[in-house]
Amino acid sequence: MTTWTTLLRALVDPVPDHRPPLAGARRRWVRALPFVAVLAMVGALLPTGIDVLARMYGLNGGLAVTLALVQAGALPLALYRPLTAWQLMAPAALVGAIATHGSAATQPWPWPPPSLLCYLFLMVFLAIRERGRTLLAVWAVTFLGNSLSWTVFSAYFDGTSVVVTALSAVILLLGWSLRGRGEARRLLAAQEQISETERARRTLLEERARIARELHDVVAHHMSVIAVQADSAPYRIEGLPEPAVAEFGQIADAARGSLAEMRRLLGVLRAADTEADKTPQPGLADLPKLLATVAQAGVHAELAVADGVHRLDPVPEAVGLSAYRIVQEALANVVRHAPGATARVRVAAADGSLTVDVDNGPAPGKAPAVETSGSTGHGLTGMRERVRLVAGTLDTGPTADGGYRVAAVLPITAPGENTA
Repeated sequence: MTTWTTLLRALVDPVPDHRPPLAGARRRWVRALPFVAVLAMVGALLPTGIDVLARMYGLNGGLAVTLALVQAGALPLALYRPLTAWQLMAPAALVGAIATHGSAATQPWPWPPPSLLCYLFLMVFLAIRERGRTLLAVWAVTFLGNSLSWTVFSAYFDGTSVVVTALSAVILLLGWSLRGRGEARRLLAAQEQISETERARRTLLEERARIARELHDVVAHHMSVIAVQADSAPYRIEGLPEPAVAEFGQIADAARGSLAEMRRLLGVLRAADTEADKTPQPGLADLPKLLATVAQAGVHAELAVADGVHRLDPVPEAVGLSAYRIVQEALANVVRHAPGATARVRVAAADGSLTVDVDNGPAPGKAPAVETSGSTGHGLTGMRERVRLVAGTLDTGPTADGGYRVAAVLPITAPGENTA
């Protein structure tokens, strides 16, 4: 069944550059089938046609050979140019009908059996290669010719004209339908290819957006630490000479300028052609190192990890990475907006979810805030996207003592999965 389906599909596929049917098939024996069929038809119909026209219809040898040769010889041409072959066969059929009219009383007329078989076989090649308008014109000419024979020579009517008219219509209609189905299948395949390309493009854009968010999370955090360290150095280190204080001030200004420039370019980075970072992504185990980095900027952070977290199976990478980035961004906000404040990071596990809570008090120090606009740009947006990625919830807002709190609930298992 699969072989016949493959042959049928290859047969109705249009082949450009006047190549023969099945020319696009992968197997050699499939490509050879049209040639074998034509060779068999010519080998059978050419001598049979000569014999029938000469012996049964009484034509002289030269005319019988000529008519049979034109009609059967048009079949090899039909492999490459079926319409041209029909343009040769149709006049030959008309000449043959006129020449054999004298034998119409005793033999089939106007279609001797070899001519009928040649004409119907040619219809197959026309049906699978030519357009619908061409097929309709061919059948119209066939119908008019047969109708003329019915009208003018009704006394010799024997039904062969009806057979040719009906079978040619069936063959042409069936071939046209199969070609239409093949065209629809190709259009569908092309549309699926376009859709697949669009999906790949969308996936690429999403990956670029993820890279851009990662870049913001990492670079903004470290640049904020640099800026705060440089700004607070004159307050933390006594006896600094004026050139050193000025140098630290320039470093802080440069860091703040870099932060502002990075945020302006973040939209461009989302569409940039950048390679994804292939280094291992951080997780819960990297939180102590993160807090140690923040401490260098003068922010004392305390980490409390509940016992239930340690008893969990390995946390899914997406959940661990989201928790780490949320803590990183929350502490970066503390560094930017409340330098010197005390932050508390609590991680717990309950009811199949990982809870991350980061809060801080007001800034007690004299160092100016790195950010004065009251906005962290893409920081909170990145938190929300990460929480949405794992179907969690996020709650942020100021606290009663003038600090800020970030609380996230990250499901460890996807909705509907067994949490046991």
